[in-house]
Amino acid sequence: MASRTFVAARLPGFSTIAIAVFIALYLPIAMLMIYSFNAGDSIAIWDGFSFQWYERAWENDKVKEVTIRSLIIAASAASISTVAATMAALATTRKKPFRGQTGIYVAINQPLMVPEIVTAVALLIFFASVKVATGYQGLGYLILAHSAFCVPFAYLPIRARLEGMNLTLETAAADLYATPWRTFRYVTLPILAPGIVAGMMLAFVTSLDDVVITLFVKSAGQDTLPTYLLAQIRRQVTGEVNAISTVLLALTVILLTTFFLLTRKRS
Repeated sequence: MASRTFVAARLPGFSTIAIAVFIALYLPIAMLMIYSFNAGDSIAIWDGFSFQWYERAWENDKVKEVTIRSLIIAASAASISTVAATMAALATTRKKPFRGQTGIYVAINQPLMVPEIVTAVALLIFFASVKVATGYQGLGYLILAHSAFCVPFAYLPIRARLEGMNLTLETAAADLYATPWRTFRYVTLPILAPGIVAGMMLAFVTSLDDVVITLFVKSAGQDTLPTYLLAQIRRQVTGEVNAISTVLLALTVILLTTFFLLTRKRS
C-alpha cells in the first residue's frame, strides 16, 4: 500500500496554532486601526467614532514636512536602485554561466543577508567621512543609503521576470537585423516592464518604511515619517500617531498588493 503524503495541515492542533498566530500578528494592527477613529484622547478606552485624529494629522505642518521628505527619499531611492538592479539583472541572466557569478549574486543580495544594524553602522562610518571631507549635509546621503539597501529588493523580481522570459522574440528581432539597443528597447523592455514596476514598488515600500538606516545616516532636521512617529511614541502615544500609522499601513498594503498582482504567474 502506497504511503500517505505528509500534510502539515492534518497534524493535531495545526488549525488552533495557526489561528493563534494570526491573532497575535494581526490583532494589534486591527486595534491600532480601530482606535485611530476614537473620539477620545485615550488609546485604550473607546469614546465614540470620529475622524478628528486624521484631521489633526492633516493640519499638522510637521507631519506634512516629514511625509514629503519621506516620499522624495523613497521615490529617488526606488528609481536609482531599480535602474541599477535592471542593469545587474540583465548582466547576470543574459549571459552563459561564468566564473564568479555566484559571488556577484552574493554581493547584490548582501543587504538581505547581513543584519540591518551592521549595514547601518557601515553606512554611518562611510558617510561620516564623506561629510567631513565635503561639508555637504543634504538629503543625498539618505537617498544613496536607501538606494544601496533597496537594490536587492528591486533586483529579485526583475531577475525572476527575465528568467521566465522566452528568448524567441529577441532572437527573431536579431534575425531581422535589429541592433541590440533596438531589440532591448522594443522587445525586451516592454516584456520586462511588469517586473521593473514591481521591483520599483517593492524598493519604494522598503525605503518608505525604513527606520534603522535612516536613524544612523540622517543629519539634524532630516526626520522621515517613520523616525518622526518613533520620536512621538517615545513621548506619548496619541490617536494622531494611530491615524498616521493607519494611512502608512494602507499605502503599504496597496503597493504590495499591486506588486503581487504584477508578479504572479498567469496561466
